[in-house]
Amino acid sequence: IIFQKHCHGPTSAAIFGEIICQKLKDPIEQSVYKKTARDLTDEIRSNCESLNGNRSNLEKHILKKLAEQENFDKYMNYICKPRDHFKSFIRDEVSQYINDQFSVRVLPKMEENIKLLQQKIMKAAHESTEHVQVNSGDVGLWWKSFTQQLSDVLIFSEKDLSGVKHDDVDDFNLLEDVMRQELPTIMSDISSRFNTKTFPVKLDYKFRPDELLIHHLCQCCWVQCPFCKVICTNTIENHGGDHSVPFHRVTGLGGWCHYKTTHFSTQICTSAVASSIQSFCPNLSDKPVLWRDYRRAGGVYADWSITPDLSEPPYWKWFVCRFQKDLEKYYNNTFEGKGEIPDEWRTHSKQDAFDSLNKYI
Repeated sequence: IIFQKHCHGPTSAAIFGEIICQKLKDPIEQSVYKKTARDLTDEIRSNCESLNGNRSNLEKHILKKLAEQENFDKYMNYICKPRDHFKSFIRDEVSQYINDQFSVRVLPKMEENIKLLQQKIMKAAHESTEHVQVNSGDVGLWWKSFTQQLSDVLIFSEKDLSGVKHDDVDDFNLLEDVMRQELPTIMSDISSRFNTKTFPVKLDYKFRPDELLIHHLCQCCWVQCPFCKVICTNTIENHGGDHSVPFHRVTGLGGWCHYKTTHFSTQICTSAVASSIQSFCPNLSDKPVLWRDYRRAGGVYADWSITPDLSEPPYWKWFVCRFQKDLEKYYNNTFEGKGEIPDEWRTHSKQDAFDSLNKYI
C-alpha cells in the first residue's frame, strides 16, 4: 500500500531499488553459504588428513581414533552400525575443522564470496539498464534481464515481487544508483551474522560440507562379512560380483561361538578358510560346513570371496585383549575353553595396533 501510494516517477524507481535489495537479502545469504560450503568442502578434502582420500583411508583414521579413545560403546557402534559411525565421524571432523579454522579460513571465504556476489549483482543491474535503454524497454524487460544474469547464483524470480506494483518505474539509472547505495548495507548485515553457530546450520541440509563429504565418501558397499562383520571395500553400492576385503577380523566380534557352547570363536576368517579340517554351522540346526567350502552354506556366505591368508594384523587381537570383559558382557559369551585368547595376542601393544593400520590398510 505504501509503495503504491508513493511510487510515481523517480520516487518509484528509488523505492523499487530499495525493495529489490531487501528481497535479495535471503537469497544472497543462502548463495554465500552454499558457495562457501563448496569451497570449504574442497579445502577439507585437501587439508584434512582423515578426509583427503578414499574410504579405506577414512576407515584407517576411524580405527586410530577409536584406539586413542578406547571407548567400547563407540567400537561396538562402528562394528554393528558402520555406516552410521562413518557419518558421525565425518560430521565431527568437519565440525572440528570449521571451529578451528573459522576465523582464518572460513570467514575470509565468506567475505570474499559476499564481495564477488555484490559485484555480480551490480554488474547485472548495470547491464540490464543498458539493455533496456538500447531496446527502449520497460521495467519488465529490466527485471527479466536482471534475474536471468543472476540465475546461476541466486534463487530469485518475478514471484518474489508479487504484490509489488512497479509498472511506472522508468528511471533505470536512478534504480541502479539506489541499489549501489543500499546493497553494501545489506551485505554488511549478512556479514555481521556469520559465525560458527550459523554456519553451516543455516544451510539447506544437502549443501552442508559434512553432507557433501558423506555423499562423496559413503556412496559405496556397506555389506558386512557374515562371520566377522568387516565391511566390503568395494567403492560401488549394489555392485556386481563378490564382496571382499583385504583383511578380516576375529569372528567372535560377529558373535560367533564354538558349536553348542558360549565360548567365543577366536578364529580370523582368512586363516579359517585356509584350514582343511575346521568347520562351522550357519545355524545350530544345520550340518557343519568346512570353512574352506564356506560358499556351500549358500545365502550371504556364497556372496563373499574370502582368500586364505595366514597373516593376522595385530589390531583386532589387541582390541579383544583390551576389551575382553566388555565383549563377554556385551555378547554374554566368554573367552574360555576352545575360545581362550592365545597368549601371543596379549603381547601386542596399542602401538602395535597403530602400526598395523599403516601397514595393512
